[in-house]
Amino acid sequence: MKTIIETERLLLREITLDDRAEMFQLNSNPDVQKYTGEPLVKSVEEMVQAIQVRTGDYKKYGYGRWATFLKDKMQFIGWAGLAYLPEFDEIDLGYRFLPKYWGMGFATEASQAILIYGFNTLKLKRIIAIAMKENKASIRVMEKVGMEFDKFAPYEPDGEDVVWYWCDKELIAKNKR
Repeated sequence: MKTIIETERLLLREITLDDRAEMFQLNSNPDVQKYTGEPLVKSVEEMVQAIQVRTGDYKKYGYGRWATFLKDKMQFIGWAGLAYLPEFDEIDLGYRFLPKYWGMGFATEASQAILIYGFNTLKLKRIIAIAMKENKASIRVMEKVGMEFDKFAPYEPDGEDVVWYWCDKELIAKNKR
């Protein structure tokens, strides 16, 4: 499978059905899912269905969430990437990593590369990121990569407010200075 993004320490590529066991390990972990608003994945079969839905994004939009590996060991650590949110007509930056890889800068490293790819290669105009207010680590990543606070607003109708950040190519360039 072709690498889409390469950073100093990471390789990102499309998620495939071959990743189902690792993706199940990730998405069935209560610590990982704590701030996602999504239920735990209960079986590998359920994970296969979710992967099949996600792979449609690659064809439809030209991007998606990408399996993320440590480059030196080809060790799966999670996923990071973009997702089109039709209900908001926005493109969302997201990431999810196994807990043993938290606090090592991987989310920031992947996110910086994804923003560059999104603006320079995909020619996107705007990218957002959304997090629960309690998810301080994710909010810190958004700020470190140059995104700016947009609003507190619910993701789901009648849901609790979450934190929305945004950026465009000019904002990222400005915040790099």
